[in-house]
Amino acid sequence: MTELRPFRIDVPDSVLTDLRRRIADTRWPEPETVPDWSQGVPLDYTRELAAYWADGYDWRATEAELNRFDQFTTEIDGLPIHFLHRRSPHPDAFPLVITHGWPGSVLEFAKVIEPLTDPTAHGGRAEDAFHVVCPSLPGYGFSGKPAETGWNVARIAAAWETLMTRLGYDRYGAQGGDWGAAVTTEIGRTARHCAAIHTNMPIATPPQRLDPDADGDALAALEYYRRWDSGYAKQQSTRPQTLGYGLLDSPVALLAWIVEKFWSWTDCDGHPENALTRDEILGNVTLYWVTGTAASSARLYWEARGAFRPGARVELPTGVASFPKEIGRAPRAWAEPNYHITHWTEMPRGGHFAAFEQPELFVGDLRAFFGTVR
Repeated sequence: MTELRPFRIDVPDSVLTDLRRRIADTRWPEPETVPDWSQGVPLDYTRELAAYWADGYDWRATEAELNRFDQFTTEIDGLPIHFLHRRSPHPDAFPLVITHGWPGSVLEFAKVIEPLTDPTAHGGRAEDAFHVVCPSLPGYGFSGKPAETGWNVARIAAAWETLMTRLGYDRYGAQGGDWGAAVTTEIGRTARHCAAIHTNMPIATPPQRLDPDADGDALAALEYYRRWDSGYAKQQSTRPQTLGYGLLDSPVALLAWIVEKFWSWTDCDGHPENALTRDEILGNVTLYWVTGTAASSARLYWEARGAFRPGARVELPTGVASFPKEIGRAPRAWAEPNYHITHWTEMPRGGHFAAFEQPELFVGDLRAFFGTVR
C-alpha cells in the first residue's frame, strides 16, 4: 500500500482525564539525600511539575501547534509511519527529511518548519527554501509500533528513502540528531536519492593518538557520559520491556525519566526550564504518554545496538552543527574519518535538542550548508 492518508491529532478526553487521575494517585518516594540533581530529578521539582501537568498544562494547545502542519500516515514495509509534511510556497525549494531521536519527537521541529519552508517571511531568501518532512520514528509518536524484530537503523533509513520518493522527491537532503543522527548517517551511506546530510550529533570515536590539549575536554565529557549519564541507554538496550511496565503505568515515572534528560542534555545552566518552557517540556512528555510509546520507543535501543559505532564512511557532502552542550561533543578531527565534512559550525550555545533549544541557529546552519549542494 502506497496511500498517503491525512492525519490529525485528536486525543480523546478520556485519555487526558485518566492522566490527571493517575498523577493524583502517584505514590511518591522520599526526597533525595543531596541538594542537587545528582541522584535524579529532585522530588520538590517533580511534584511541582506534575501538579502543573495535571492542572495547568493544556495538551490541546500542543495538539493545535502540531495540527498547523499537514500530517499523514503511510504504510512502509508493513508499518504505518506518521509524518509532518510542509511544502514550501517557493517552487524551487529543496526537499529535506528531518529525524528526531529519544526522548524527543516531531514536536522538536515545530519552531523551525515555517522558517525553513517560507524563508522570505522569516528573514531569509527564496533560494533558502525547503520542503520539510518530519517522520515519527517507528514505535514513537503516532507511527506504528513494530510487532516483530528487525526495525533497526538501516531499515528506518530505507523506509525514509521510500517515504521521500513516494512524496515525489527524487533528490533530497537529510538532517538529524540522536537516533536521527544515526538514521541520517545511514541514509548518507546507502540512499540513492540523497544529495547531502547534516547532523548536530556526528558519529565519532577518539583517535588512537590523542592530543591532551585538543582532546581533553571531549574525553572528559565522554567519560562523564559513560560514568554518570548512560544508565538509561543500558536499560533500554537490554531490558526495554521490563522498563516499559512502569513508564506506561505511571505518568510521573515517565515524566522523571524524560525530564532528567532535558536537564542533563540541554544548555540550561542547571535547570531545564532555562532552555525550554515548561509547556514545551510537558508537550513532549505528553506525546509519549498519550501514544503509549514508552516501551516501543525504548525498544529501538535493543534493535539498534552498535548504531553509533563507526561504519562505512559517508562520502556525500556532510554538514555539522556542533553545539556546546551536546552529549560527548566530538571534535571535528574525531568525526572526519566517518564523513566527507564540507561544513562545520561551532555553535555559541545550545545542546542536544538543537532545533527545540536554538531554532534560529539551527535554521541558519541548514540554510548555509544546503545552499552549497542545491
